[in-house]
Amino acid sequence: MSGTDPGRPYVLGVDLDGVCGDYTDAFRSVVATELGVAEESLPLVRSWDFREWGLSVDQFEHLHQLAVVEHRILRSMPVIGEAAEALWRLSDIGIWIRVITHRLYVNWTHATAIADTVDWLDRARIPYRDICFLGAKPEVEADLYIDDGPHNVEALRASGNRVIVFDAPYNRHLAGPRADGWLACEQLVLADAAEHGFELQIQLPGLEAGTDRLQS
Repeated sequence: MSGTDPGRPYVLGVDLDGVCGDYTDAFRSVVATELGVAEESLPLVRSWDFREWGLSVDQFEHLHQLAVVEHRILRSMPVIGEAAEALWRLSDIGIWIRVITHRLYVNWTHATAIADTVDWLDRARIPYRDICFLGAKPEVEADLYIDDGPHNVEALRASGNRVIVFDAPYNRHLAGPRADGWLACEQLVLADAAEHGFELQIQLPGLEAGTDRLQS
């Protein structure tokens, strides 16, 4: 996609778990509770498949289902710092925020996952124009993507898409561009939009709209 179509908004595809919400922290609490172990025994620096936690594929799927259906972590997980603030600034200057998430991972949890995701987005005060629940992210049109999942980044890039890697221990082998937080992400998004010919509605200093929307 390019900025050659007059009036077409710049579309930013934003992942949720590991990018906007701290899935590792929320899931760690559930796993510790269900297995009867101390949280400190489950390292935060972990691989994509949680091998450091000693979980098999079946154990992960079972615990993830419990986390979603009984512990409701998709409604309560911590928000990653500066995510809401940065996304509001980007939205305010005309960037179309498209949330793209694979939260329908386990069968029979879809209704809960969808309802809790929308509720969480409202609680977290994260702006978005539309939301897509799917696993194959190259099927979704966006000018730029932000993702932490190595397989997602690789699939998107293989399809010719531009992707910012949201830094995590399990994706350090991937080439950049890479952001170690949302302030860095914001700068990379602005640079990409400018490079590809999009005209953004830069706000005047002191006139930021609706800053109280981020207050509880």
